[in-house]
Amino acid sequence: MKIAPSILSADFAELKTEVKRVENAPYLHIDIMDGQFVDNLTFGPNVVKALRPHSSQVFDCHLMVINSEKYIKAFAQAGADIIGVHIEATAHIHRVLSQIKQAGVKAEVVINPGTPVAAIKEVLPLVDQVLVMTVDPGFGGQAFLSETVSKVKELAQLRLQAGLQFEIEVDGGVNADTIKTVTAAGADVAVAGSFVFGSDDPAKQVALLKELAQG
Repeated sequence: MKIAPSILSADFAELKTEVKRVENAPYLHIDIMDGQFVDNLTFGPNVVKALRPHSSQVFDCHLMVINSEKYIKAFAQAGADIIGVHIEATAHIHRVLSQIKQAGVKAEVVINPGTPVAAIKEVLPLVDQVLVMTVDPGFGGQAFLSETVSKVKELAQLRLQAGLQFEIEVDGGVNADTIKTVTAAGADVAVAGSFVFGSDDPAKQVALLKELAQG
């Protein structure tokens, strides 16, 4: 299991320092919110660009943005390693994922709790990662939605049956209890925000999640 601390829960005034505190995590999850697809408003490509020289982590940029296709080039140039787009936020998901790949970045498709796996089945051969939202998008600190676990299991089964290589990521409500549930279901990457950055020792929390995932 790869742990991806979400800087949505970090101290925005100390982002560089906060990122350094979770260097033991292979991924850094960066939530991009536009105030339209979701109510909150967060980071743009400039923040990704500013953080890039200070971290060797995989920058996992999760776009909660209407018309995501407008911003692919900017985030790729800023230093994103993975760009995730919501199927609910664009009418042309295949085109957007293709644009991400063409930009030399790994492509991720994201589904909300109310969206079935069937909605993304046709693009699974195109993606490097699928992000299953285990809370409703837009805000940190929400409780894990247990009904989303079935989608992780379904994706794991589809991956096996089709011989595909995409990784499965979960985002929302990940803590010492739910990490075991999503690992058992077949998730490969777990985003953790409040559980990590709400602690005095974020690196210790990352290590704990890794340990618990390993059983």
